[in-house]
Amino acid sequence: MSKALVIVESPAKAKTIEKFLGKNYTVKASMGHLRDLPKSQFGVDVDNNFEPKYINIRGKGDLIKSLKSAAKAADTVYLASDPDREGEAIAWHLAHILNIPEDKACRIEFNEITKTTIQNAVKKPRPINLERVDAQQARRLLDRIVGYQLSPLLWRKVRKGLSAGRVQSVAVGIICDREKEIQAFVSEEYWSIEAKLRGKPKTALFDAQLILVDGKKAKIDNEDQAEGIKGELEKAAFTVTDVKRKERRRNPAAPFITSSLQQEASRKLGFTSRKTMMVAQQLYEGLELGSSGPVGLITYMRTDSVRLAESAQLDARNYIALSYGENYLPAKSPVYSTKKSQDAHEAIRPTSLEFPPDKIVKYLSKEQLRLYRLIWERFIASQMASAIYDTLTVDITAERFGLRATGSTVKFPGFMAVYTEGKDGEEKEKDITLPELVTGENLKANKITPKQHFTEPPPRYTEASLVKTLEEKGIGRPSTYSPIIETIVARGYVVRVEKKFQPTELGFVVLDLLKQYFKAIVDVEFTATMENRLDEIADGKGTRLGLLREFYDWFAVDLEQAEKEIGHVELPVEISEVQCENCGKFMVVKHGRYGDFLACPGFPDCRNTKPILKETGVQCPKCAGNIVERKTKRGKTFYGCQSYPTCDFMTWDMPLKENCQTCGAFMLRHNFKNGRFSTLCSNESCITRPTTAEKKVEDAAKNKTTKTKKKVKPKTKSTTKKTVKTE
Repeated sequence: MSKALVIVESPAKAKTIEKFLGKNYTVKASMGHLRDLPKSQFGVDVDNNFEPKYINIRGKGDLIKSLKSAAKAADTVYLASDPDREGEAIAWHLAHILNIPEDKACRIEFNEITKTTIQNAVKKPRPINLERVDAQQARRLLDRIVGYQLSPLLWRKVRKGLSAGRVQSVAVGIICDREKEIQAFVSEEYWSIEAKLRGKPKTALFDAQLILVDGKKAKIDNEDQAEGIKGELEKAAFTVTDVKRKERRRNPAAPFITSSLQQEASRKLGFTSRKTMMVAQQLYEGLELGSSGPVGLITYMRTDSVRLAESAQLDARNYIALSYGENYLPAKSPVYSTKKSQDAHEAIRPTSLEFPPDKIVKYLSKEQLRLYRLIWERFIASQMASAIYDTLTVDITAERFGLRATGSTVKFPGFMAVYTEGKDGEEKEKDITLPELVTGENLKANKITPKQHFTEPPPRYTEASLVKTLEEKGIGRPSTYSPIIETIVARGYVVRVEKKFQPTELGFVVLDLLKQYFKAIVDVEFTATMENRLDEIADGKGTRLGLLREFYDWFAVDLEQAEKEIGHVELPVEISEVQCENCGKFMVVKHGRYGDFLACPGFPDCRNTKPILKETGVQCPKCAGNIVERKTKRGKTFYGCQSYPTCDFMTWDMPLKENCQTCGAFMLRHNFKNGRFSTLCSNESCITRPTTAEKKVEDAAKNKTTKTKKKVKPKTKSTTKKTVKTE
C-alpha cells in the first residue's frame, strides 16, 4: 500500500496523530514556520507591489532537508497545520518548499485531535485557500511596515530598543487613556442610609435602603444632611406600600472562545494569557492517558466562534441527564450568538466526555488539570437549564421618605450546580432572605445607619479586562491577544502592579509622539476597520495589494514629516537619594524588563547599578538587619536580608510587623494563587507550625469547610474537588 506523509506543526501533535493513522502514514512536525521575512532587513519591496522577500528561517536547514526527503519518498503529502489563517500560510510556505502545486488537494484541517476526526480529515483534502493566505500575508506585511519603519524612528528620537506595533500601540493607548482618567478623577463624597426593620414581633430583622426623598431620587452630599434624615427617620412610622414577587432566570454563559478562556483563566486561576494558551496547546495536541493512549482533550483553542457540533451537544445532554437528572436539561440545546468569526471553528470544549477531569487526574499536571476542569465545567454548564431565583421587592414609606428592601433565593440551581462565570471587581451573588411581609403592614425601626462613601475612579485594566476590551473594540484576533500583552510589558511601556496594568513614563512619551504624528496608528476605530478589511480579503471581497497601497500612501507621508519635525526626546529622569559608592553621583531610577532599578548617571564611565529595595519594617532573625523586598531574575517577589550576601536569610512569604503570641517571632503572610492568604509563624521550631503530617490533616479538615455554596452532586461517582480555606 502507498505511503502518505502528514506534516503538522508540533512534535506532540505528530506523536498523537501518527498513532491514530497507523503504519501507512508518516507524521512529521514543521516546528511552526519554516519561511518568513528576514530579521536583518525590511524584506518588503514597496516599489514592486509590496512583494515580500521570504527566506528559509536560519537554523531550520536540517529540518527542511528532512521534510523534503520524506516528501520525496511519499506518494501523497498532506499539510495539516493549524486550522486558522496563520496555519493556512504555514501550509502555503510548506507547499513552496516541497514543490507542491498550489491547486493540488494537499491541505487537511481538523478542530480536534481524535481518532475519528483525523481519519475523516485525510479522506477530504482540499487545495490551499489562497484568500486566507493573502489575508495572513497582508497582516504580516502591515505589521512589518509599521514595525521596521516606525520603530527605528523611535530609536533615533527617544531610545534604542523601542518598538511601535500596529496593534500593540493601540493597546498601550487604551491603558494610558485609562490612567489619564484616573489621574483626572476627582472623588466626591456621598452618603447612603440603611434601616434595620422588623415586622411582626420575633420575626427576623431585614435591611432596607433609602431611595426616595420627597418623591425624588435620594441624594445625600454630606454628613449634616445624613444626620438630619436619620433624625427624621428615627421618629417616622414605617409602612409597607408594595410587595412584588417575581421569578428571575439566569442563563448560562456560552462555551469558551479564546478571549473568554483567557479572561476566565486570569480571574479564576491567576494565569496570564500566555500561560493559558501554552497549557491549552498541550491539552489540544494530546496527552498520554494510560491505556487510552494519546488523547487530544480539547478542541482547537484559537477561535472566536461559540458554535458547537450537534454531536457534542447530544453527548452533553446525555451526560447531564445521567449525572444530574432530566430536570437539569433545557427543552432544547442552547444556541449562542457571536460576532462574525474568522473561520468555521467550534467553541473550545472537551473532545470527549469519556474523560471527566476527576478520572484523569494522575495523567495531567496541576496546571493542565485546572485549565481542563475550567473548560469542562464551562462546556457542561453551557448546555444546562437556566438557574431560577425567587425575588422579592418590598417598597416602604416613612412619611416623606421611600425605602426599598430586596431579596432573592435560588429556587433551582440549574447550570450553577456546575459552574458560574467570574466577573471583574464584582462580588458573588448571595441569597438574601426577607421575612413574609404584606402591603399595609406596619414596621418598626431597630436602627438607622448613615454610611459615608466616595466615588471611585475607573479601575486599571487587569489582563482579563484588557482582553475583553480589545475584543469588544475589534482590536486584534484570538491568536494575537497574548503576544500583544507580552510585547507591551517586555518593551517597558506598561508594568504589572498588583496584577493590573500601569503605564510607564516611557509609555506616555511614545504614545504622545504617535498621537501627534501617526494618529491612525493609535486610533481604535481605524485599527478595528483594518481587522475588518483583513476579514474581507479572507472572504475574497478585497485584495492584499489594494489594502497595502491605501495604507502606505498616507503612512509614508506621515513618516517623512515626523522624521523632519521630531527632535531628540528627553525622557524624564527620577533622581534618588542614593549616592553611587564609586563616583559619588546621585543614582537615577531606570526602568528594566523586570522592574525599576538604580543606575549611575555617569554611564558609560560608571556602570554601577543596584536594585531598589523596599523595606518591610521587620528585622532579620539572623543578623538583626532590615528585611527588604527583592525580585528574582524572572521578576518573582521574595524577601531577604538587606545585608545579602553577607546574610543569606530569605523567604517567599511576606514578613509582617505582628509577632507570634507563642514564641514572639514575626509572622509571615502566605499568599495563594486564588487571592486568599494565611498567616504563620516565621520560627520553624515554633509549636504553632504543624509538622508535614499534621499539615495534611489540617488541610483536609479545611477543605471540608471552605465551600461557600453547595453544589448538586452528580449521580455518578466522582472525586471531591479540593480547595484550601484561608483567611
